[in-house]
Amino acid sequence: MKYFLTLAAFVAFTSTATAGSIVDPVIEAPVIVQDTTSSSSGKATVALLALLLIIPVITD
Repeated sequence: MKYFLTLAAFVAFTSTATAGSIVDPVIEAPVIVQDTTSSSSGKATVALLALLLIIPVITD
């Protein structure tokens, strides 16, 4: 009988222990820091567009 009570107590204590919960875990998103860089391709794009628009006028 003593063995049965010890076993029953052990089962009762182990069955009530839970490692998690019902609530979803909160995971924070990582912070991404990106340095801004200036690009000088804007002036080149405008110059090429102007050249493409002037070509039909010159060849006419």
